[in-house]
Amino acid sequence: MGTGRVGPSDRPVEVALAIPLTWMNQSGTAVVELLARLGCAPQDLTVVHDDLDMEPGRLRLKRSGGAGGHNGVSSIIAELNTDQFYRLKLGIGRSVPGMDAADYVLEPFTQDETAVIDSSVEQAVLALECLMVEGPDAAMNKFHIRGQEAQE
Repeated sequence: MGTGRVGPSDRPVEVALAIPLTWMNQSGTAVVELLARLGCAPQDLTVVHDDLDMEPGRLRLKRSGGAGGHNGVSSIIAELNTDQFYRLKLGIGRSVPGMDAADYVLEPFTQDETAVIDSSVEQAVLALECLMVEGPDAAMNKFHIRGQEAQE
């Protein structure tokens, strides 16, 4: 886990960034422990995750809702006993027909996909900072983007 501040120097926002070391489908255990250690509530949490149902490069920020088939998000919802936290979804697209989704998400990206994903990760960082500093409405308005439609 790393901690720091984002935003303007006259009103910085304290943030923590963590990557669970558990299996993905057991992420909820790590998240519960992290929130307890930081003294935070679920509504202070933003989970960043991949999304098979969105085209590569697309970002979507939302608050609450179901897991959308994502086992890590499902674990977090179950362990927190609430769906009231933010999710920043990064589209990775669907696998080819007949390929298991679990195998697909573990495959390396192609060269073309890597360029799109790298760009969306850069936009995701900006979206997270916007969410923390300007709030959810501003972040949702600026960063619901598709591929090359990224905000400059």
